[in-house]
Amino acid sequence: MTELDAFTEGLDGPVYVVTVAAGGRRAGCLVGFASRCSIHPPRFVVWLSTANHTYRVAREASHLTVHLLRRDQAALAKLFGGRTGDRVDKFTRTPWRPGTEGSPVLAEADTWFTGRVEGQIEGGDHVGFLLAPVREGPPTEGPLPALLRYSDVRDVEPGHAP
Repeated sequence: MTELDAFTEGLDGPVYVVTVAAGGRRAGCLVGFASRCSIHPPRFVVWLSTANHTYRVAREASHLTVHLLRRDQAALAKLFGGRTGDRVDKFTRTPWRPGTEGSPVLAEADTWFTGRVEGQIEGGDHVGFLLAPVREGPPTEGPLPALLRYSDVRDVEPGHAP
C-alpha cells in the first residue's frame, strides 16, 4: 500500500478512451486519470502511462481525442485497456473515423472531444497531456447516460507491460 491508497481507495471516477495519431501511427488506451483542470480558458488533462504504446505515439502528436464511455461499453474499455498497440491494431476491431489531425474518433462513443496538446507534465510513471479543446462530438440531449467507472473495469489486466 502507498501513502495515497487510503485516500483514493473509495474514489470511483469515470474511465476514458484516449486516441491519437502521429507519425503514421494510431494508438489508443483506456485512461483512469483525467480531469478538467481550468474553467477559463477551458483545459483538460489526461495522464498516460509511460509504459504505454499510446504514450509513445502521443509524445509526437499535436492533438488527442478523449472519449467518455457509457456503462454498457465495457467491451470497448477491455479492448483499449487489455490490449497493447505494440501487438494489436485495435482500430481494426472497432469502427472509427479520422478526426482533427487524424486523431481517431470512435464511432461507438457518443461523448468525446479533441484537444490540442498545450504541454506535457511529468508525474512519475504517468505524463499529463494538457489539452485545449478544439472540437467536440455532437451535444447530448439531457443528462449523460450512466458512465463506465473504474470499478467496472478494475479487473481488466493492462495490455502493456508494467
